[in-house]
Amino acid sequence: MTDRVLSGIELPDPVWFKSSYSGGEGNECVEVADLRGLVAVRDSKNPRGSVLAFPAEAFAAFVEGVRGLGR
Repeated sequence: MTDRVLSGIELPDPVWFKSSYSGGEGNECVEVADLRGLVAVRDSKNPRGSVLAFPAEAFAAFVEGVRGLGR
């Protein structure tokens, strides 16, 4: 696996989403945005802070793995 460092990426006005499982308070949530092949993740408490970007396939595998923990 090759590690990549992404810095200085301009995000084209992404639409951010929170999980429906979030408490709605906005205090302990992450938000995600679809960036055409990448998924951006940020802390809802700091929307102007750093953003992590993952290949969409890797993020989908992560979500499936987390879902599997509840079984």
